[in-house]
Amino acid sequence: MTPAAHHAEDSVVVAIDEETLRQRGGMRKIRTILTETLEQISAAQPKAVAVDVILADQGAGATDEAEDARLEAALRDTKNLILSCDLVPSGWEDPLPRFASAAAAIGHAHSEVDRLDGVSRALSLEETTAHQRRWALALEAFRIARGQPITESPEDLQVGETIIPAPRGASGRPMLIRYLPTGIPTVSAIHIAENSLAMKDKTVFLGVTALSAARDRLLNPYGVNIAGVEVHAHAFETMVHGNFLGSAGNLSPLGLSILFTIAVGLAFAFLSGWMAYAAALAIIVAAMTAPIYFFRQGLVFPLFGPAFAAWLSSAGAATYQHFFVRRQLRRSESEKSRYQQAIHWAAHEMRTPLTAIQGSSEIMTNYSLPEAKQKQLSEMINSESKRLARLIQTFLDVERLAEGHMELKREVFPAVDVVNTCLQRVEPLAVRKKIGISLDTPVEGALTGDRELMEYAFYNLLTNAVKYSPADTHVSVTADTSGGELRLAVRDQGIGMDAKELKNIFRKFYRTQRAEQSGEIGTGIGLSIVEQIVTHHGGRMEVSSEPGKGSCFTMILKVKIQRNIVAETIDR
Repeated sequence: MTPAAHHAEDSVVVAIDEETLRQRGGMRKIRTILTETLEQISAAQPKAVAVDVILADQGAGATDEAEDARLEAALRDTKNLILSCDLVPSGWEDPLPRFASAAAAIGHAHSEVDRLDGVSRALSLEETTAHQRRWALALEAFRIARGQPITESPEDLQVGETIIPAPRGASGRPMLIRYLPTGIPTVSAIHIAENSLAMKDKTVFLGVTALSAARDRLLNPYGVNIAGVEVHAHAFETMVHGNFLGSAGNLSPLGLSILFTIAVGLAFAFLSGWMAYAAALAIIVAAMTAPIYFFRQGLVFPLFGPAFAAWLSSAGAATYQHFFVRRQLRRSESEKSRYQQAIHWAAHEMRTPLTAIQGSSEIMTNYSLPEAKQKQLSEMINSESKRLARLIQTFLDVERLAEGHMELKREVFPAVDVVNTCLQRVEPLAVRKKIGISLDTPVEGALTGDRELMEYAFYNLLTNAVKYSPADTHVSVTADTSGGELRLAVRDQGIGMDAKELKNIFRKFYRTQRAEQSGEIGTGIGLSIVEQIVTHHGGRMEVSSEPGKGSCFTMILKVKIQRNIVAETIDR
C-alpha cells in the first residue's frame, strides 16, 4: 500500500492488510503484529487508538505467554486505548482481563447491514445484553478523544457540545453514517514509520483489512467493500464533524413516490408522442437524483423507492396511452365505417319513395291524364313525400338513439295499430314474392314509447322475414300477453341461421353468409337498430333459428292491458 497523504480528517486507519500478513507470518502471528504496530503507533503520539481486533483467546504454551506479555505491555504503553468486544449468542465476548485492564474503554465492534441490499448505512451506538450495555467502538473513541462523558436522553446522545441524533429503538441507538467519498486516510501497518506524521494528534483505528482474514467485510453506499474498522472510522468522522444525517422515514418516500406517479400521469394526460416520453424521462431522472439532493441536505432517502415508482408509472402510463391511442384510432375507424354504412342504409331506404315520386311526376309531366288519375298520382307523391320525411326523421332518431342523445317520446298507443300498420305496409312486398302473411292471434294491450320507432322495428322484422324467405312460403305473426309483457313474434320459413350466426345477429353491420349469398340488398344495420329500439323501450329481443328451417324473432315489451283493444285476424 502506498503511503497515505495528509488529510483534514481527524482519524487514520492503520490497516493490517494482505502485504502485512504476508511479510509478518499471517494471522497466526496477529498478536505479534499488533504488538509491533502499537509500539510504532504510540511513538507517533496519536490522540487515541481504537483496536478492532477481539483479544479474547487465551494463549497456550510458553511462546504464546511471552507474546501476550509483550502485547500487554504495548497496550499499557498506548495512550487513550479503546479495545473492542463482540456480541455473541452467549453475551459479550470481551478482551482477556489482562488486556482489558490496559484500556481506557471497551466498545462493541458490531456492525449492521440493510436486509434489503446488504449495505451498511448505520451503526448502532448502543448494544445491550440482559446484564450489560456497551457503546460502539467509534463512540468510545470519540468520547475519549474529546475527553468528555456521554450524556444520554431517549432521543439523542451528547458528548461535550456535540449532540448525536440517535433515538433509542428496538435495534439500539442507530446513527446514520455519512461516509466520506474519498475514504478515511489509510496507512499499512508495515509503512507506519514513513507516515508517523499522519497519525500525530489523530485518532487511530487499527484493524484487519485483508480480504483473506477480515470477517466483517461490508458494502458502503458507494458500492465499495470495506472492513468493519473502516466503518467505525467513518462513524467517528461523522460525530467529529457533526455532519449528521436524518432518516426520511416511511411516509416521505411514499409521498415522493406518489408525487412522481402523479407527475407521470399528468405528463401522459396532457402530452402525447415524444413530448410525453421526454417528460417521463425527465421525471425518472428527477426521481433518481432526488435521493442525492436530499442526501446533500442531510436526509437519507431510499434510492429505489421513488425511482421504481417513476419507472413503473412511466411504463404503465406509456402502455396505457399506446393502447388508448390505438383504441381511439379503432373507434374512429369504426365510427367512420358506421357512418358510411348508415349513409348507405339511408340511401337504400330512401330509394323506393324517391323512385315513386320521380315516376309519378314524370307521368304527370309527359302525359295528359284524366283528373282522377292525376289526383291518384298527386296523392301518391304526397304520401311518398311524407314517407320520405318519416324515413329521414327515423334515420336521424336512430342515430341519436345509438349515441344516447335522444329522449324517447312517452306516448301510449295500441299495440295492434303498430302491427296492422306494418302488415299493410309489407303486404305489397309479400305479394310480389308470393309469400303469405297471417296474424294468427289477437294483439292486446297498449305500449308506451315512440310509436314511429316501434313501427320501424316491427316493420324491419317483417321485411327481413319476407326478403329472406323463398316464394310460396308463409310468414306468421303471433302475439301473447302475460305477466305484463307482450311477446310479438315473427316466424318465417326462410334460409335460417346456425348457432354461431345467432350470437352475432344483432351486431351492427353483421350479415350472415346465407344472407350475403341470397342476392338481397342489405347493410346489416337493421337488426342492430331494432334491438336498440326495443332495449330503449325497456324490452328485449329473443331469436331462434335453424339453417334451412327459418327463423323466429320475438319482441318482448312491457304492455298495459286494455281489454277493448283486440285485433282481427288478417290472413293474406
